Amino acid sequence: MGKSSSSSFAQRKLVLCSLPAYNRRVPDQIAPIDSSTRYCAVFGHPISHSASPAMHNAALAQLRLNWRYLAFDVHPDNLPEAIAGARRMKFIGLNLTVPHKLLALKMVDQLDDSARVWGAVNTICFEARLANGEWRPLISFPTEVPEDIRSRGFNSDADAIVRSIQEDLGLKLVGTQIVLLGAGGAGRVAALKLASENVAALYLVNRTLSKAEAVASEIRKRFPQVNVSLGYPKGPVDLLLNATSLGLKSDDASPVDRSQFELRSARAVYDMIYRPAETPLLKAAREAGCRTANGIGMLLYQGARALEIWTGRPAPIEVMRSALMKNVYGR
Repeated sequence: MGKSSSSSFAQRKLVLCSLPAYNRRVPDQIAPIDSSTRYCAVFGHPISHSASPAMHNAALAQLRLNWRYLAFDVHPDNLPEAIAGARRMKFIGLNLTVPHKLLALKMVDQLDDSARVWGAVNTICFEARLANGEWRPLISFPTEVPEDIRSRGFNSDADAIVRSIQEDLGLKLVGTQIVLLGAGGAGRVAALKLASENVAALYLVNRTLSKAEAVASEIRKRFPQVNVSLGYPKGPVDLLLNATSLGLKSDDASPVDRSQFELRSARAVYDMIYRPAETPLLKAAREAGCRTANGIGMLLYQGARALEIWTGRPAPIEVMRSALMKNVYGR
């Protein structure tokens, strides 16, 4: 294995600092909340680690929208009621994080093609019906919002994870061999999306073997050119990707069984967790000489796409990036 490259944070900071100040400034002035303020939110369990409010509220201020983005800890048992409550309160939209992305598939009124193709919902857009029967996002109703509202589920994770891996690790995915840890909502989406990028081989590792087998079976049907198997490989790989939540808490066990796989066997390691900025997995991988990146890029790009779905306008990505860097790294 070669020497580790400079940290992805340093690279992102260099890019950010090279941008014109007006293009990366996080707005300081936010209009006060009033009776016309509209709301978006992220639901998760846990949720205290989320940097989404910082990112989205900076973007909303930049776009001069009288909206606020909130975060709520919602237990999975209460997710149907929480989504229904947001709809009744005429929220603009929602983001969903662990462990809600698979559950929400059966809880929204309509599925966008992105959610149907990748099999998970991480973004909900609330829509109301026009007089002609057409459904439109609630931003189309600046004053009085009709009572007839539906929820539409999207997936903005799939494109975000690929873009982040390519940018933050400099890794071209075609023909690569990848170990993927986790077969839940985020893991399933990542596995299917990576397969669609024509990777050579996917090794799926999950605590519950049946879940990994279900994902493997779907990949074999949809992407037969990809060699997919369960468990760790015998030899080196190009990428190890952690799509589990192990690492969010300081006392979490390692997501990697080091007795079956040595980190130095991976050229690069990507952890979808972004807080802490360097998980124990990434620290160990860096010390083993691997290139490393956390999930802050994935968070950025999925959030930008969600904002574009809700607003119909381009997202101010560099403002969002700057807000994330300040929130997660403190600078």
